[in-house]
Formats: sequence, C-alpha cells, structure tokens
Amino acid sequence: MISLPTPDLAIVLTTWPADRDPAVLARPLVDEGLAACVNALPPMYSTYRWNGAVQVDREQQLIIKTTRDRLEALHARLVSVHPYDVPEFLILDVAGAATPYLEWVRAARP
Repeated sequence: MISLPTPDLAIVLTTWPADRDPAVLARPLVDEGLAACVNALPPMYSTYRWNGAVQVDREQQLIIKTTRDRLEALHARLVSVHPYDVPEFLILDVAGAATPYLEWVRAARP
C-alpha cells in the first residue's frame, strides 16, 4: 500500500568531507532518534564558491530520512557535529511512501 501524501516525512540532504568518517554524524542522529536512516553516498567532487573564491573539494552526500517534527532538533544536532561553518541542510518534501516504510520512519525513535 502507498500512502499519499506524506506531509510529515522529510528527506534532508547534507554533505560531509570525504576524508572524514560519516558515522560521526550518522550514528548520533540515528541513536538519538532524530533520523530513521542516514545513507552516505560514495565520494564526489564538489565545486562551489566560498569566501569569494571557487573551491573544489571531495565530499560525500548524506541522505537523512526523518519526520518534520524532528527537523529543528536534527538541524541543531547536525550543526553541533558538522565541521563546516555553513553545512548544507536541504529539506525535500516526500510526495508519497510505502505505508510500512512511512510507519517505520515515524517509529524510529529510541
């Protein structure tokens, strides 16, 4: 069964330095119930402007599955652990989800 819409489910994207273990961020988010799951994609090159200059760095994209009621606490925790001055924190709406998966994300709390 598919649940449409799912206004309380959210996907958060952030990047993480490729030379650092993403578990430093992912594990606390899941342990503390701020996320049901965090996926770390393989390293990539990111090209961006920072402090007036173009930078190129190796990063990993992290995909965080959570609910909207956890977003403020998730953001605060991410900022407290993240090594960047301005970490990426992009919230993506979820148009729908398989009902069992949605229930699992909602229930993923210690």
